[in-house]
Amino acid sequence: MTHELLDASAVMRVLAHRYPVLLVDRIQIVEPGKRVEGLKRVTGAESLGYSWGESRANMPNMLAVEALAQTSAALLLGLAGPTEGVVGYFAAIERVRLRTPAVAGDTLLLSVQLRSFRRGVAHLDGLASVVGRRVVSARFTAIVRGASQVR
Repeated sequence: MTHELLDASAVMRVLAHRYPVLLVDRIQIVEPGKRVEGLKRVTGAESLGYSWGESRANMPNMLAVEALAQTSAALLLGLAGPTEGVVGYFAAIERVRLRTPAVAGDTLLLSVQLRSFRRGVAHLDGLASVVGRRVVSARFTAIVRGASQVR
């Protein structure tokens, strides 16, 4: 089993996202082309302000879904040929389950598994959790295109 760790600077080489839109701090490739895990330390800067009656800042669950999509980029590396100039598109999301949000101080574990990859279309399962509880689970689709296929 291969374990490759992408630190913050390596994650920024894989993704075009930067602060404040970059929602992954570190990615560990557990099984290349099959499964990856990412980490996001929730700081409270991700919150859109305190919700009415909330005592702590929380990360909106849809941002956890976006963090799963960003984590999947490391999984899709190399599946569509050379990685130079490859572009991924978040195409669809289904079976989304939003549970208790992550709060400031939590470390969000982002786990993404490839279900299938055919003709540049990847079907993935994602789970975002903190110790002892699920935050978000979802199935999503990403489209991967090489540099020659992007206009």
